[in-house]
Amino acid sequence: MGSRVSLKSKGKGSSSGKGSKSIEEKSTVQCLKEWSTWGLKKAKVITHYGFIPLVIIIGMTSDPQPQLYQLLTPV
Repeated sequence: MGSRVSLKSKGKGSSSGKGSKSIEEKSTVQCLKEWSTWGLKKAKVITHYGFIPLVIIIGMTSDPQPQLYQLLTPV
C-alpha cells in the first residue's frame, strides 16, 4: 500500500511540473490575446473617429486649397 501512495505522489509530482508549465504558457498566450484584442479595439475607435478629420486636414493642405464647405459638401 505504501508503494501505491508513492506511485501516486510521483505521478502527481511529474504531472504537476508539466501542468504548471502549460499553465504558464496558457497565461502567456491568454495575456497576448487580451493585449491584441485591446489594441485592435483601440485602433478601431481611433480609425473610426480619426478618418474624417484626417481627410479634412489633408484636403486643407493640398495644393489648390479648397474652402472648408467645399470639402464637406458631397458635390
